[in-house]
Amino acid sequence: MIQIPFPLHPFRIRETEGKEWIFDELRKQWVRLSPEEWVRQNVLQYLLQVMNIPASLIAIEKEIKIGELRKRFDILVYQSSSPWLMVECKEMNVPIDETVLRQVLHYNTGIPVPYVMITNGNISYVFEIGEQGITTLSKLPDYY
Repeated sequence: MIQIPFPLHPFRIRETEGKEWIFDELRKQWVRLSPEEWVRQNVLQYLLQVMNIPASLIAIEKEIKIGELRKRFDILVYQSSSPWLMVECKEMNVPIDETVLRQVLHYNTGIPVPYVMITNGNISYVFEIGEQGITTLSKLPDYY
């Protein structure tokens, strides 16, 4: 398990018809502020502010096709033009367990990446996927 200290950020939140919305600065649109979206937005700020990953190299909630299934990943980070890190976000009360890991590994068959992260905002795990299999890491890999 690793700790992800989320940086402070002045999120723009509004309420419309009794529902909260947050402005996603990367997608440039208002999205429903669900518990999972709150985790996703904080992870995005960590990637941008702490890891200094360019916003242009981050994709959010894009559809991928795995066999006949259509799925959506939460966050995909590119290094140069290659997929580098896939992040699966869950709301804070969802356990981060083997089921979540299997989900992101399934997505990895559609878009292979060397690193995956699963998080609920409180608990995070990072894995390296290599020829020897899956290795649990003690920190997020450096981004260059």
